[in-house]
Amino acid sequence: MQSRSYPTPVEPVTGALLDGAVVAVCAGRVSTLQHGRRTIRTAFVKAPIEGAVDVAPLGIAADEHVYEDHGGPDMALLAYPFEHYSYWQGLGLDLPTAGAMGENLTVTGLSERDVHLGDVLAAGTAVLQVTQPRAPCYKLAARYGRPDMAVAVQDTGFTGYLLRVLVPGSIAAGDSVTLVERGEHGVSVHEAARVANVDRNDLDGARRVLAVEALGSSVRRKLTARLAQEGTVGLDAERLFLDSGHD
Repeated sequence: MQSRSYPTPVEPVTGALLDGAVVAVCAGRVSTLQHGRRTIRTAFVKAPIEGAVDVAPLGIAADEHVYEDHGGPDMALLAYPFEHYSYWQGLGLDLPTAGAMGENLTVTGLSERDVHLGDVLAAGTAVLQVTQPRAPCYKLAARYGRPDMAVAVQDTGFTGYLLRVLVPGSIAAGDSVTLVERGEHGVSVHEAARVANVDRNDLDGARRVLAVEALGSSVRRKLTARLAQEGTVGLDAERLFLDSGHD
């Protein structure tokens, strides 16, 4: 991705394509979760931070990561729509008020169907860009004691999405989130999540997602490998259920 500058204050796209706000900014330290007989080291459990929080190209300084493929410039922040909380609560899950799905930004008005890959968003004094849908994993099951939780997240499309930080700044609860720039490709986060996580043999869909310049490197590698692979792609059991071989 080529870097570019944005004016301050950033001018939103006209037409009110998105009307979003930050409910909470969250971070987590490395701790452990029990998943069956396994003890998992993870920073999945996150809690709100009071006041304005600095965000940089690698995310929030107080937010820790265990695995090498978590974090990084294309996955600096995870955003999750607060509107989905009621769905999970309806299934009997006891959720905290924010950070329930391991997200850094609990947001409203910014669903996966409304937000597109590559959208540039102004939040507080920072400028962010949507890079890819989240690929839900077994840590969701470990947090809530529901073995099929990761499958439920990807099948509903209530995945949340990753962000890169184009312009560092600070974000606080209550800040508005406005759309600054949108490409013409029309690929929503929901569509990209369907292709990447659920309909894993939709090769035409994979090509559409790969055509988005702003796509994060993690999903780009996975979809590129999928196109090069002969035969069908099955369920990603290791990610979803923690098969043997992944600690």
